[in-house]
Amino acid sequence: MKPLKEKVSITLDTDVVAKVKELAERDDRSFSQFVNKIIKDYLKNVDTE
Repeated sequence: MKPLKEKVSITLDTDVVAKVKELAERDDRSFSQFVNKIIKDYLKNVDTE
């Protein structure tokens, strides 16, 4: 069975990391979960344009 998630490594600006961590904490999610949500939401909107 194929894993549902894949580990990746990315480099982000320090201010972006700080803001995402803050928003993730407010949303009671881990950093990774929140980044995944942001990207999914973005891709959903891009597909419909």
